[in-house]
Amino acid sequence: MRRVKLAQRPGRTGLATAACIAGILAALSAAAQQGGPDLELPEVVVEARRAAAARQAILTRHGARDYQVDRETIEGLPGGGNQPLNQVLLQTPGVVQDSFGEIHVRGEHRNLQYRLNGVQLPEGLSGFGQVFDARSLRSVSLLTGALPAQFGFRTNAVIDLETRSGALDPGGSLGVYGGARGLVQPHAGWAGMFGGWDIFANGSLLRSQQGIENPTNSRKAIHDNTEQARGLFAASRQLDDTTRLSLIAGTSLNRFQIPNSRGQAPQFTANGVSDFDSAALRARQWERNWFGVAAVQKSLGDIDLQIAPFIRYSSIHYLPSTKGELVFNGVASDVFRSNLAMGTQADAAWRLNTAHTLRAGFQFTGERTGFRTSTTVLPLDADGNAVDNPFAVNDRFGRTGWLLGGYVQDEWRLTDRLTLNLGARWDQMVEYVTAGQVSPRVNMVWQPTETTTLHAGYARTFTPPQFELVSGTAIQQFANTTNAAPTAQNDPVRPERAHRFDAGVSQKLAPNLTVGIDAYYKDVRDLLDFGQFGNALIFTPFNYRRGKVYGVEFSGSWRTERWLTYANLAISRSAATQIRSAQFTFDADELAYINRKYVRTDHDQLYTGSAGAIWRGWDGGRLGATMLYGNGLRSGFANTQKLAPYATLNLGVQQDFTGPDRATWTARLDLINAFDSSYQLRSGTGIGVGAPQFGARRGVFAGLARSF
Repeated sequence: MRRVKLAQRPGRTGLATAACIAGILAALSAAAQQGGPDLELPEVVVEARRAAAARQAILTRHGARDYQVDRETIEGLPGGGNQPLNQVLLQTPGVVQDSFGEIHVRGEHRNLQYRLNGVQLPEGLSGFGQVFDARSLRSVSLLTGALPAQFGFRTNAVIDLETRSGALDPGGSLGVYGGARGLVQPHAGWAGMFGGWDIFANGSLLRSQQGIENPTNSRKAIHDNTEQARGLFAASRQLDDTTRLSLIAGTSLNRFQIPNSRGQAPQFTANGVSDFDSAALRARQWERNWFGVAAVQKSLGDIDLQIAPFIRYSSIHYLPSTKGELVFNGVASDVFRSNLAMGTQADAAWRLNTAHTLRAGFQFTGERTGFRTSTTVLPLDADGNAVDNPFAVNDRFGRTGWLLGGYVQDEWRLTDRLTLNLGARWDQMVEYVTAGQVSPRVNMVWQPTETTTLHAGYARTFTPPQFELVSGTAIQQFANTTNAAPTAQNDPVRPERAHRFDAGVSQKLAPNLTVGIDAYYKDVRDLLDFGQFGNALIFTPFNYRRGKVYGVEFSGSWRTERWLTYANLAISRSAATQIRSAQFTFDADELAYINRKYVRTDHDQLYTGSAGAIWRGWDGGRLGATMLYGNGLRSGFANTQKLAPYATLNLGVQQDFTGPDRATWTARLDLINAFDSSYQLRSGTGIGVGAPQFGARRGVFAGLARSF
């Protein structure tokens, strides 16, 4: 009975989770203040830094373009640690904003790899909610380019997240943040040493009247409330002089209402109803994520290794507004998908001599995905007209899939200024299709002067489709109904295979000023893309037979003791031709058009810009500003049109002060979309695009937090 209750009331699940996290934090803080078992701080700091350095030595970033945002920068930006992770990533080069919290890096849809303290997390069913709180992170790094051989499966970009540490970031905080559109976001966190363990824990709740982008340009969406809860716990300790154990566990539990638009025209009659107010639709979506990682680091002289088993469970449940969706769309689907992934990642680095560092590793993942639908439809008569006699088509299936990968590489220091990284990896998938590939990788980094660094690389890549998103529904069961597919063709989704080329230069023009330029080209067979083809806001993968993605990125940053300023500009093009899988999701005219010529992918945006500044102008005070620019994603028939350009400006101010309790408090005030720009992210047209989506209008937010 308890299990059923939780499944039906995810909002209360979030409250219970946050209460549990808050209790743990209070107990840990009290124990630490009462002089619980502890280690000497200097020794702890040395051990933590040594472990972090060893982990980075194992997981080289050599040859990749590495853009890092540290914790101090995150906190200084408007919104600070209260903003979603995707908003932090939008401040890095080549990252494009989309609806539903999606981001696109270098002209691709997804193909992103998330690593937490060096361990690759298996992909889950992602919806609108964020899994990580930005305030939980010590740093966020975005790695792009021709990645070294150790990075497999998702190879367009690696988002490397480093959690906070009790040894390196001791202390705790309690606070609340809120403002426009009914946002209320309490949070609590603590990091410290207890019983020999380096511990960090963080939890937050979020309630808002705008969970998903508004389908209209109004200031407040209709039926768009959300409740979200997130928690993260990390613990590590030194088992002996050469061995360290780390444990990480996290959860996110999110509930969303699906927003509506007024004045939509009904298209069908269902159960005698032919007139329905579109503002009264009441669809909802629930999302759950749990993950856990256990990592053991070991140093054996010149060899460092890490073995990390992991597990992740995620699910999405879309509950339709059945009566209304039948009247407007002729179909209403109750959709539930779940995915359980377990596996092990192992990596090792051997410093053979001063010229060679050898690295090798493997990853094994097993996944079980489940799919359950109950789709209510209307039958069609002999003339193709809908008949008011709705009935449900039920479908259920499960499938198990496997991913295996391994690599070897040699970081060869040819001279003090020239390093060559040679490697190869093997990947194998056993899912809806069975396929594999051996992929060579090569990167070169040359530093001709103390202030100039050049890099160039080539990578052959193999990208399996997201197993949990591939639908196994038999389309024949919807023949002669309002959910009949435009075509019966449904070839299986294939892995993407690509040749990637990347080259760039970074130049220090002054001690505090650095600029860079990076160019890339990707030639693709079976390019993977994703679309929202039904009412349920769940993406479906499909392939283009051929694709090409290319572009150039410019970046610059200036950092002093009081100032940090940066600016980025990306020019990108993504085009593809011939739909090769999931053809039943496309209209016949659009399918024929795409099969004749190259079209822009729906996430293609030619110009993307970001800029920001943080000024520590007075004691305890900080001013921050960020800007985003996009010249518009694609829209219209076969993506032949694009949306209007837009630019937004965010401003924020913070002040630290000592309260009456002699504790340090931080107050912040943020103005998001300062000029109240009304801009459209999606028009509801284009390949695989569902409803219209508008960016959030101007909002004022404030927060207060107490440190301890």
